[in-house]
Amino acid sequence: MRVVVIEHLSLDGVVQGPGRVDEDPRGGFEHGGWALAAADPSTGAAMGAAMGPDFAWLFGRRSHDDMLAHWNAVGGPFRDGLNAATKYVVSRDPTTSLPWPNSILVAGDAVENVARLRERPGGNLVVMGSGELVRALLGAGLVDEMLLMVHPVVLGSGTRLFGPGDAPIRLRLVDTASTPTGILMTTYRPPTD
Repeated sequence: MRVVVIEHLSLDGVVQGPGRVDEDPRGGFEHGGWALAAADPSTGAAMGAAMGPDFAWLFGRRSHDDMLAHWNAVGGPFRDGLNAATKYVVSRDPTTSLPWPNSILVAGDAVENVARLRERPGGNLVVMGSGELVRALLGAGLVDEMLLMVHPVVLGSGTRLFGPGDAPIRLRLVDTASTPTGILMTTYRPPTD
């Protein structure tokens, strides 16, 4: 399986709370819902293409719980698709309860467990949100592709995807496009050398 990361980022690298005002107020973050101002249907098409026809979700526990709680309350076809899809949920706590259908707990060391999942044949493991998980997988060389949707906004605060403790990692740009609302959609893969 391939690990595919899909993230919305501000120009200054913030990934916290892009979709809803109340999505992630940790640390006093007051800019929730920042990605909505430049929303564009072409981002959904790019996300679908990156996910591929055969995929399972890979989430950190917090992202899993938030996403499922929100979409199960909202309803609609995305809720149904999210509930029907297999969801691997990384958690350090082996007693983590996963009340949502088709959710499989992956307890313990995330890097080791995802490396084992990645050895399975077929499809993609798609990570959305889950910044801590993304950083760990990227640092371990377990990310096969990243679709970063960079929004035309500078937030000045919030959790960033990359930070001062991250080791340098080289990636190669394989595709880029922009939306009429100014979102830059960039796809990166590890170098081929």
